Amino acid sequence: MSTPIRVLVWGENRHEQLEPHVAEIYPDGMHNAIRRGIEGYLGDRAVVTTATLDDPEHGLTEEVLARTDVLTWWGHAAHAEVSDEVVERVHRHVLSGMGLLVLHSGHWSKIFGKLMGTTCTLRWRSDNDRELVWTVDPTHPIARGIPHPIEIPAQEMYGEQFDVPAPDELIFISSFTGGEVFRSGMTFRRGNGRIFYFSPGDQDYPVYHHPDVLHVIANGVEWARSDGERALPTLLRYDSGDFFTGHGYAGAMHNTEQAE
Repeated sequence: MSTPIRVLVWGENRHEQLEPHVAEIYPDGMHNAIRRGIEGYLGDRAVVTTATLDDPEHGLTEEVLARTDVLTWWGHAAHAEVSDEVVERVHRHVLSGMGLLVLHSGHWSKIFGKLMGTTCTLRWRSDNDRELVWTVDPTHPIARGIPHPIEIPAQEMYGEQFDVPAPDELIFISSFTGGEVFRSGMTFRRGNGRIFYFSPGDQDYPVYHHPDVLHVIANGVEWARSDGERALPTLLRYDSGDFFTGHGYAGAMHNTEQAE
């Protein structure tokens, strides 16, 4: 597409405010580190803004989401503080075609759980592990230009079982020093929306300063942008021989009367 991708980087931004060692790694927040990474790789192909949990309506108003092509989501300590009303709003926009990148501990966010329909639980260990991110689908656009493997010297361990539905595409698998493996990069489609889950990014380590991790996120943003008009899938009734004009559906007891 010729127009820039409108990206909104959403961050919980609590660890950075409350934990000095995290603030030292990310003095202006993980969300800004991610924003700079996307801007660095996509340049004028993207217009990137940020929002945080403490913004009014978490920065995710109807107007903001309507002009967002791709939303990235990082949360951890305050999933429960995210308004159910906002989650419903984001969910509707994803089904309508807004792209969504869920990062690291966003696997346990309300929005990801709602989209997956499972517990989204996993095994973990925060013990300064080395992570190797192996590309299993080098033909996928998200893997374009990514080394095999990405080496992340310090990271939290995520391991299987990861209770999510079978993905549409598995792009990356990670391995850790304890022998664990994890499906660390997967895509899903829900309604008209594209979703990419990418796991590297614990707040205690400088993962969002890693150029290869940021490159994956930027590739994910480009992939997740819908190439169609934003629209919620809608049930329509079509008369025999009419391939083009659908009619609204008012329910089994009333639809005939409405058509008349």
